[in-house]
Amino acid sequence: MSKPQLLIDTDPGVDDALAILMAHAHADIVALSVAAGNVGLAHTVRNARTLRDLLGATFPVFPGCATPLVRTPDEDAAFVHGVDGLGDVGFPEPKAAAEGEAAALALLRLTRELPGQLTLVALAPLTNLALALRLDPTLPQRVKRLVVMGGAVTGRGNTGKVPAEFNVGFDPEAAHVVFEAFPAFDLVDWEATLRHGFDDAEFDDWIAAGDHRARFFEQVFRTARDYNATHDRNGVVAADALAMAVAIDPSIVVRSETRAVAVELDGRLTRGATVVDWAKRLGRPAQARIVLEVDQARFAAMVRKAVGAA
Repeated sequence: MSKPQLLIDTDPGVDDALAILMAHAHADIVALSVAAGNVGLAHTVRNARTLRDLLGATFPVFPGCATPLVRTPDEDAAFVHGVDGLGDVGFPEPKAAAEGEAAALALLRLTRELPGQLTLVALAPLTNLALALRLDPTLPQRVKRLVVMGGAVTGRGNTGKVPAEFNVGFDPEAAHVVFEAFPAFDLVDWEATLRHGFDDAEFDDWIAAGDHRARFFEQVFRTARDYNATHDRNGVVAADALAMAVAIDPSIVVRSETRAVAVELDGRLTRGATVVDWAKRLGRPAQARIVLEVDQARFAAMVRKAVGAA
């Protein structure tokens, strides 16, 4: 069976790093398009290049949007990921430069060159995808699958606004554009992430058994792990890794519900919330396959291989 071809929109970020390690181990990475999100764009682009060096890979890195579409964000996630997004380890300057082409334009060009072949994996705020859609609304017709890490489908978010998840909350207008444009996509939300953490001791065993990728991830994960331990996040929580597992192998999903999902743009307390029509009352097309449960053993095996512990 041929490997899936992945076009990854990302804002590395510690959990993005693990997801990209997984993609390299299990699939073909066609390109990384990079947005601001977890930290600013200069850091996220550099981190994408650092990951490329770590993997000895040659996939292109396309810088994208440095700000959300409309409003200045209230927060980033440097307090979880470190000021530089990779745990403030202090890695050397990456070898190869980023591309000169803007991320949104690269997304459109690559899907035209490889129509129906690319799985688009959205691990970042959806700014780059939204801009691409505004330039060319036919983009969804050329994408094999879209997998989005975002949202909190029953309102248990992870931002200063209680119902909002970070990626959607960082740029709600962009999420609105994407959710309205794609007739079908997989949604891996924050709440699913919390249900699919790994036991700390078990994860430590994988790191000890792994190779240079495991040593890298152990370094960058320390800041996030310390934060999780003091903020009611049990075990190793890896949101983007879960979305990547679904992107690589959709059969890993063992329970899901397909519903209409929208984004709240105006609420004083709820801006950035994902609103799910669970009871099918609104008569809107049900475009989001909401991932509720995956095969945890298979997910774990994918992570182990990604850090060289398989």
